[in-house]
Amino acid sequence: MIRIAEGGMPWVLAGVAFTFIFLGVCYFTSGWLFLVFCFLAMFFFLISFLLLVFFRDPERIIGRGVTAVADGKIREIIHLQDAEVGECVRISTFMNIHNVHVNRAPFTGMIEKMAHHPGGHVPAFQKESDSNEQLVLLLKTEIGRVKIVQIAGAVARRIVPYVSEGMMLKKGEKIGLIRLGSRVDLYLPAEGVKAVVIQMHERIKAGEDTIAEIND
Repeated sequence: MIRIAEGGMPWVLAGVAFTFIFLGVCYFTSGWLFLVFCFLAMFFFLISFLLLVFFRDPERIIGRGVTAVADGKIREIIHLQDAEVGECVRISTFMNIHNVHVNRAPFTGMIEKMAHHPGGHVPAFQKESDSNEQLVLLLKTEIGRVKIVQIAGAVARRIVPYVSEGMMLKKGEKIGLIRLGSRVDLYLPAEGVKAVVIQMHERIKAGEDTIAEIND
């Protein structure tokens, strides 16, 4: 049985409801109206199936070291100086519409800060998406401050958080959902990371795949 992510069930149920509504209308119509409503029923059945796939929330076996925050493809790995983390490595993951969109904590820690920033809604793979709507989580961990930036995409434009400021998170714990195409940036403190073990364009799974080894 497919488990549905928190925040996704209303979308799936809406698709199913429209499917049955149009099927019911088909029963009372004939001719070209029958064909139109049958087409609409089939259309919403397909949408329901796609939403079921999109909002799936499979179990994960949690990996070692620092694990991936999001499912998707690595689009950027750069070293930089961040105002909150300091010298760090930023790893950007782009989630396509077919990826699991539940995000997970990369490391055990406490949420020191959680801030929502309104913004635009351009496609998440574009550079301009840096100014999109964002949710920023700053974690206090044993390897230093770790920052997670969830960036909304162009379609549904909604970030659904599962956590709140002050919470203690375990590695691999679910932190939220970004609907329908998006990006997640992970900032890791350089002093706490021994090596980044993933490469550009590599596909990863949240909570399961190791993306960095930590210093002993």
